[in-house]
Amino acid sequence: MLKNIPFSLLELASIREGGSVGETLQNSLCYAQAAEKLGFNRFWLAEHHNMEGIASSATAVLIGHIAGGTKTLRVGSGGIMLPNHPPLVIAEQFGTLASLYPDRIDLGLGRAPGTDQITSRALRRDNLAADQFPTEVNLLQQLLAPLTRGQNLKAIPGAGTEVPIWLLGSSLFSAQLAAKRGLPYAFAGHFAPRLMRDAVRIYQTQFQPSATLDNPYVMLGLPVIVAKTEAEAKYLATTSHQRILALLRGQPLWLKPPVESMNGLWNIEEELHVKDFLGLAAVGNPEQVKSKLENLVRELNINEFMFTNDLYDPQQRIDSLQFLADFKAA
Repeated sequence: MLKNIPFSLLELASIREGGSVGETLQNSLCYAQAAEKLGFNRFWLAEHHNMEGIASSATAVLIGHIAGGTKTLRVGSGGIMLPNHPPLVIAEQFGTLASLYPDRIDLGLGRAPGTDQITSRALRRDNLAADQFPTEVNLLQQLLAPLTRGQNLKAIPGAGTEVPIWLLGSSLFSAQLAAKRGLPYAFAGHFAPRLMRDAVRIYQTQFQPSATLDNPYVMLGLPVIVAKTEAEAKYLATTSHQRILALLRGQPLWLKPPVESMNGLWNIEEELHVKDFLGLAAVGNPEQVKSKLENLVRELNINEFMFTNDLYDPQQRIDSLQFLADFKAA
């Protein structure tokens, strides 16, 4: 069942505790190169600002870094938080990337600022930017389309590149907008699983064909930790647990080594919040993870998966991709 379902990866460029940004970005490139060799479809980078432990703030720059070090992998944003940026700047950045790496660049767009008010002000965007999201998506589509006679605002580079636009979401708003515009849709189940079923159903039932797509196309993001045994996978997953716990506490998000037990590191309420945040996570041995993915495809008619794979050891993270690649061969 999974043989014809593309597998992709979402990267936050998480910095290991005691590590450096340069080391992290080199590890991200090695991770992408390994994914390319194993036949993964896309490698997207997430935009985050003002977060100690996350090195993906200059998202377009990192996309160029990854695309320049790979040959066939599609590279893109998962996503660019459109309220943080003027559409013209995004069109120019991604038009430049598409000119350098033809037919390999994706532009995933999010509606949330993805940061706090202090950072939003530092990015020189106002509080109403999210309300303008549909209008700004439309403007981006125009700027990336071929030039028309009399067009005054032009993205150079950008015009005519027709970089594929995806709408990303963790609620119902972007699902409805993607359906109305006939755009591909990615649901952020890796951190907000609660509305997954409703959002996917709304998108699929309300979808209107467009010049971009004849039929709905859903990509589901979810955390995955796969190892030889369930016990090992649960042990490795404590790295993610510690990071989300730090997020809840407003602490730096360094990737920490796995621990034998989270007991004593969190209280009962925090444990519930972390497990809710990671509620869609597929953690276990290959048979268990494969079964969960197959069930999601059957239930929701998922077209593509995009995995987060938060392991502390960079080589172990690369090695774990083989388990996922093996699902495609079975």
